[in-house]
Amino acid sequence: MEIFATLFSEVIGFLRVSQAWEILRAGDFSSFTTYAGIRAFIVPIIPLLIIFEAILGLAYKNPQAKVYKINFLIYVFNRFIGRFIALGMVVFCIGLFQAYAPFQTELTWYWFIYGYIVWEFGHFIYHYLGHKVRLFWCLHSTHHAPEEMNLSVTHAHFFLEAPYADTIRTTVCILAGVQPDLLFIIMFIDGTYGAFIHIGENMIKDARFGFLNKLMLTPSHHRVHHARNSLYIDTNFCNLLNIWDRVFGTYQEEQRDVEIEYGITREMDSGNFFDVYFGEIIFLAKDVLNAPGLANKFLYLIMPPGWHHSGDHKTASSIRKAYLQNSRNEPIAERM
Repeated sequence: MEIFATLFSEVIGFLRVSQAWEILRAGDFSSFTTYAGIRAFIVPIIPLLIIFEAILGLAYKNPQAKVYKINFLIYVFNRFIGRFIALGMVVFCIGLFQAYAPFQTELTWYWFIYGYIVWEFGHFIYHYLGHKVRLFWCLHSTHHAPEEMNLSVTHAHFFLEAPYADTIRTTVCILAGVQPDLLFIIMFIDGTYGAFIHIGENMIKDARFGFLNKLMLTPSHHRVHHARNSLYIDTNFCNLLNIWDRVFGTYQEEQRDVEIEYGITREMDSGNFFDVYFGEIIFLAKDVLNAPGLANKFLYLIMPPGWHHSGDHKTASSIRKAYLQNSRNEPIAERM
């Protein structure tokens, strides 16, 4: 009986419905007007959508079972070893850096806009480094390993990635004067939307969202981000506002004539938990051990994935640059 109670508790924890159920059972509907009450009824949406999306996959005979299986194992594994680490880093960074902020925001709509733009900048920095620094890519690659897209991918993370991400994002926001109350509201909104943009084609086929595709980052943009195609690789690092991708030249829209291929560029078994979770760490360790000299060993840690001490680089930037160069030359070759 204890096993069933534990399983039931884990299911309720995954669905995140306990707070909403307590509010409904107490009959205190005034809670709907508070931040805690609103949050209690929004947080179950993504878990319930994951279940609905999985059911649709069965109905469409596109179950994506391998992706759901591995991402479920990652979710369970992370529940045991990394539940409170990320939140602890957020609190630590607030306490450490808030005194150095030149000013403090308030809970107003215009400071909310300011705070969100700052948060997106912090998110861009963390996300960009996660793709461009090999050591950080080892933490982030687990999220890119699935070879199909659905909402369960939002749970595919190495357990140390959240602390690393929140340390950077929180530090940027706190030093920029974003007060903690406003920061937690932004984190909740961004986290919810950040889960939603992983929605798969079983739920929404064309996720460009019309004119919104030009104004914000849609699931279509994030599908591009998860692609390994030469055109798409290492683009769209923002989460909701695409402002920083446009500023730094990493913005890329989905092209109707370039079908998305999900996953990472190295050969791997995306149905193997250990390869998905630890594979990049193992490959990095081998490269460091085999590299000649201390300088090259260190460079393997900080240079982009695909960098090689011989100069035969196969980084995402070089792959995309070559593709774009060839694309520009194609019409000339055809005319000749």
